Amino acid sequence: MKLFSAAQIYEADKFTIEKQQISSEILMERSAVQIFNWIHTRMQGAPVKIHLFCGIGNNGGDGIALARHLQEHGYNIAVYVVNYSKKRSKDFLINLERLKDRKIWPEFLDSDCTMPLIGRDDIIVDAIFGIGLNRAPAPWVVNLMNHLQETEAFVLSVDIPSGLFTDRVPKEEKDAIKANFVLSFQTPKLVFFLPETGKYIDQWEVLDIGLDPEYLTTTETEYDLIGKHDVLPFYIPRKKYSHKGTYGHALILGGSKGKIGAVTLASKACLNSGAGLVTAYVPECGLTSLQTALPEAMVLTGGKDSISKIEFDMEPSVIGIGIGLGTAEDTVKAISDFLENNKTPLVIDADGLNILAKNKDLLKKLPAQTILTPHPKELERLIGKWKDDFDKLKKTKTFSKTNNCIIVIKGAHSITVYGERGYINTTGNPGMATAGSGDALTGIISGLVAQGYEPLKAAVFGVYLHGKAGDISVEETGYQSLTASKIIQGIGKAFIDLFKIPEPPQQVQSEEAQ
Repeated sequence: MKLFSAAQIYEADKFTIEKQQISSEILMERSAVQIFNWIHTRMQGAPVKIHLFCGIGNNGGDGIALARHLQEHGYNIAVYVVNYSKKRSKDFLINLERLKDRKIWPEFLDSDCTMPLIGRDDIIVDAIFGIGLNRAPAPWVVNLMNHLQETEAFVLSVDIPSGLFTDRVPKEEKDAIKANFVLSFQTPKLVFFLPETGKYIDQWEVLDIGLDPEYLTTTETEYDLIGKHDVLPFYIPRKKYSHKGTYGHALILGGSKGKIGAVTLASKACLNSGAGLVTAYVPECGLTSLQTALPEAMVLTGGKDSISKIEFDMEPSVIGIGIGLGTAEDTVKAISDFLENNKTPLVIDADGLNILAKNKDLLKKLPAQTILTPHPKELERLIGKWKDDFDKLKKTKTFSKTNNCIIVIKGAHSITVYGERGYINTTGNPGMATAGSGDALTGIISGLVAQGYEPLKAAVFGVYLHGKAGDISVEETGYQSLTASKIIQGIGKAFIDLFKIPEPPQQVQSEEAQ
């Protein structure tokens, strides 16, 4: 799913109005009807008071139009106009007049207003600011938003939580509303998935407001949201007449005394993701434990307690490097010497990344489209400090272009970056914040590259499978007891899930019908 920028959404509105020969007011009415339908389907006229807080722009116009539909269907509503400017959008004024024609008189709020009384069991519709917000709200509006939050009433935001920008982080945490649910028009927003801004959204859903398909399908976006239907075309089916060599030979290189488990997990994940053969390259101290824990893998050694040399006579399809590696001086030299002549595709994680960060000249030795999988601190060591999540993405893109590498920024919504494009993952859960989870990801991506997946597709697909395996496994373990081994056990089920057809919702008959 494409994630359109605010500028692109405005352009889509304009394109739709011109091509479909409609007015902007009709497009606003579509939005309001979709919001009403969403609410009405769930509430069916329930006797709950709904407080609509509407700004004086188009987001407020959506709220004002929604109020009309709610009133016409018998809902108990209170409408407030947050009067933060003397300017009014044309469509806001049209819908305000329609509201007054129905004898609904909004309460106008300004800097001297008394804060409205709202019950904890009421519902707040937040339609104060939309995606066009370009400066911090006035202090009195911030106080109003904080008051709404303090009521503990359920907050439903229209398109985006008020106070949240689409291209930067609010200066103060209190400057934006934290919404229980967001109904986003046509597409979710990038800010829903970044750590510093995603905290303002508990849940979201996209409403189709009929923006013209031609614009939506032909317009390129900087970011895509990745779900099952996006990765399914990547899948390479197995052939009947094939053998283990058909699916590649992965070399998992890493480990040091006390950290052989990392290589074991990565190797096991690599096998479970479909690699035909896996060889683990570890120091001698890991030989026995690896052979015992993972009989399906072959083992090579180089060095005693840490890797001090890298020599092998095989031709791997991919090398996953860095897990549990350590940063001993002789290990760094071994990695440097190895990179000097290596042409094999690489997936680099953990101490492999830390070695690159301390020895930036090694970046020039990486093969094109090497995949790096840093967690936030490892990323910071590579690209430097950032001021906010948007700056982080900008610097990551620059680093990716400069070094022709693919970067997986691990997190709640892992983002795979290559050049100017970003791919935001939708699978995964908090239980995956556990030791060894990243090692499993390295193994999965390495296994996909071994099978012949293009590096970018392997990274995006691997991140999806990793998260889905965690989602499947957590249903049995709960968040606290989810381990990397359990995630790896879920990889096969994640593949199976790709081809599951959702069951239709069950129809519940009334007693009379029965």
